[in-house]
Amino acid sequence: MIIAQLSDFHARPVGRPAYGDIDTNAAIRRAVDAVLAMEPRPDCVLVTGDLTDCGLPEEYEIVREALAALPMPVYAVPGNHDRRESFAQVLGASHGYLPKAGFLHYTVEDFPVRLIGLDTVIAGQDGGEICAEREAWLAGRLAEGNGRPTVIFMHHPPFRVAVDGMDVMPCRVSPGFAALIARHSEIERVICGHYHRPIQRRFAGTIGYVAPGTAHQVALDLRPGRENRLIMEPPAFALHVWDAEAGLVSHLQPIGDFGPIRDFIADPDYPGQAQPVAAHA
Repeated sequence: MIIAQLSDFHARPVGRPAYGDIDTNAAIRRAVDAVLAMEPRPDCVLVTGDLTDCGLPEEYEIVREALAALPMPVYAVPGNHDRRESFAQVLGASHGYLPKAGFLHYTVEDFPVRLIGLDTVIAGQDGGEICAEREAWLAGRLAEGNGRPTVIFMHHPPFRVAVDGMDVMPCRVSPGFAALIARHSEIERVICGHYHRPIQRRFAGTIGYVAPGTAHQVALDLRPGRENRLIMEPPAFALHVWDAEAGLVSHLQPIGDFGPIRDFIADPDYPGQAQPVAAHA
């Protein structure tokens, strides 16, 4: 099973680029084209939040049209730049898994790996939350899984990433949340967006994984007290590949034209290649 993870589209109304000059809509189309160009294609696509920049219905229409080009199932959760009501209203008709009201949580049982989408949004705030109600919902879904391999996907990472500009807008969780995750060894990944950088760390007995954005990235700044700034590093998406022997293996795929694929041709002096034995006179 191949899962493509796209994140942080930040779609904008036509003619109004993000942050004054970033054409995020074109970046969404390039990301979709990159998924379509894969061989083999992913079995499904997860979009981990911030589908839009301001949660406007016209922004969701742009996202809906772009995602319609993907022939495989697409599952999305909202982020802090999304508005839950507009998200569900515009995308609901073509994304029938979305609940009709309330938190936009759901499970997908159609693949070898269970998928659990969590809505971590707090309206009007950058950071997210898994409140008692959301945690109880997740606990119930995990209890129903019978130990099947599982991926949890959400927008806000529920863990620190040791970057001050990011850690000031985390996903708030209860003291028992990590213990809940740790009790379920079948959880292969907790995958997220929000931070516009590729990040991974050990978390509650599993792996926490953050995918970069499809357009702009957050500049890496490890100095204490620094605020986030953006940089136009190459966009990318994640691929999470499952097989029963290896488990889940994650890869990062840059988006762009990097020239043709070429064969490796080893130099004759390469020491890892057997050399002919010289004949002795």
